[in-house]
Amino acid sequence: MKAVDRNICPITRASRIIGDQWSLLILRELFFQEPRRFRDFEELLGVSPNTLSARLKKLEQAQMVKRQMYSTHPPRAEYYLTEKGRAFGPVLEALYKWGDAHTPKES
Repeated sequence: MKAVDRNICPITRASRIIGDQWSLLILRELFFQEPRRFRDFEELLGVSPNTLSARLKKLEQAQMVKRQMYSTHPPRAEYYLTEKGRAFGPVLEALYKWGDAHTPKES
């Protein structure tokens, strides 16, 4: 890897967006099936509503995920990958392959 200023390193910048378990798992679920609703993520991931809301907002602000309202009363949204989010697919695939090869198969 070539030397770069660590403050502007692409890995540093990327990790600011998706550098936690929940963000990666949200993206994984959207690659498996979209659209997804808030409740889908809660059920599939077992994540708290506050954490989930914060991660979805962060991914939306980073333009990785798009929120589309499907009901106004009560307000409800579905989540989709954006083009930028879809471009993350090869990274998730590489992480999957690495995890399969180098981590224990137990949960």
